[in-house]
Amino acid sequence: MVGVPTLSQFAAFALASVIFILIPGPSVLFALGRALTAGRREAVLAVGGNALGQFGQVLAVAVGLGALVAASATAFTVVKLVGAAYVVYLGIQAIRHRADARAALHGEDVARTTAWGAIRTGMIVGATNPKTIVFHLAFLPQFIDASAPAVPQILLLGAIFSAMAFACDSGWVLAASRAKAWFARKPKRLDTLGAGGGVMMIGLGATMATASHGA
Repeated sequence: MVGVPTLSQFAAFALASVIFILIPGPSVLFALGRALTAGRREAVLAVGGNALGQFGQVLAVAVGLGALVAASATAFTVVKLVGAAYVVYLGIQAIRHRADARAALHGEDVARTTAWGAIRTGMIVGATNPKTIVFHLAFLPQFIDASAPAVPQILLLGAIFSAMAFACDSGWVLAASRAKAWFARKPKRLDTLGAGGGVMMIGLGATMATASHGA
């Protein structure tokens, strides 16, 4: 028989998850950066991809790969640097194409990312976020029923965490989109806004790259 966490374990897990999700970190900064540079539609899709990428980490934890990454400084560093480099790349692209939002506002043709492209971008960032790897590895096992199989419970809690993260990050996207609309009253401000989102993502990449092992 497959066990599930008790009500008290669910409550403790939900509280810990809310605290972790609400503290601004890589996922929040990523959501804000994409909203300011790519627009609301692509940002929501990217946030969905980010949640899927994080659930991929849960799968890895469930089968023991998370423990390998956490125990190996080399594996941890590789995951960290790949994700950080990709986010920095996105930030540089946002700065290079900072006039795209203004061009779109004037009805000019601007290259759009496909729905799958936006989701894939988020998945890469979510799957390579070292802080959530450590979070899933350190916290998920604490909220399961030890007398029942662990894997189904870890997957259940991971799915709940990913859904909560998606809801929270989507809220950040909507808030940032409102700010973008306000700036759009003076179209040239969008250039600064796009560049700001790019700088935010470059800063996020730097933060991910310098995250210490096991922190």
